[in-house]
Amino acid sequence: MSDTPAPERPIRRKVSDSAISLGQFMQPEHANSLGNVHGGVILKLCDECGGIVAARHARRPAVTVAVDSMTFHQPVRVGQLLILRGRLTYVGRTSMEVEVRVEAENLLTGEITHTNSAFFIYVALGEDGRPVPVPRLELTTEAERRRFEEGKQRQALRLARARKAEKDAG
Repeated sequence: MSDTPAPERPIRRKVSDSAISLGQFMQPEHANSLGNVHGGVILKLCDECGGIVAARHARRPAVTVAVDSMTFHQPVRVGQLLILRGRLTYVGRTSMEVEVRVEAENLLTGEITHTNSAFFIYVALGEDGRPVPVPRLELTTEAERRRFEEGKQRQALRLARARKAEKDAG
């Protein structure tokens, strides 16, 4: 084993290197009392999708730190195919913001509806269970650069809210 320390920030990775799409057919056991898919089921699937994206980018276990801006646009119905698309939007030193877009497909008509959007924040964990630096994000398109800047602004707001909450609690 080498005595050379690991680099502070590993190589850069592209957004496309970790982006994924997951599909899940919505069954009666996913329904709430109104007969639609329970929001908690959708939230869980979004977190799984985002966690996979974060772990693929970091190549380490990644845990959820926060859910930011979970928006329900339309109900998801039992019998629809839920499609979750996750991609990194912002990477800090140890944290990663993943955007998850959810669409529901009616398999009989082919109609696709954008039902949900969310931002999830993860940190990568080292062997000791503590946050570790993650690879930087290589931005290859203007859209990726715009999403990164928007994510940077959201992260600054999250940190400001956290500092205020800490101050108010102390």
